[in-house]
Amino acid sequence: MNAYTRPDAIIDFCLAPLNLNADAAATQETRRRLEHVLRTYQLRLAQPVEVDFTRMPTLTINEAAHGYE
Repeated sequence: MNAYTRPDAIIDFCLAPLNLNADAAATQETRRRLEHVLRTYQLRLAQPVEVDFTRMPTLTINEAAHGYE
């Protein structure tokens, strides 16, 4: 898997499993907000942030603990 540095590539990878309608206003607003966050973060660090999802630990959600069975 590739490491991502461009905000739009990071956002595309993260939102892909949701299969959102790209033309929907909510999707466009979500992308706009996420891009703002990533760009702001990168500007504060004065360098691109590299994200490698292969090194991300697996997250297990216990839905029963939250009442979603």
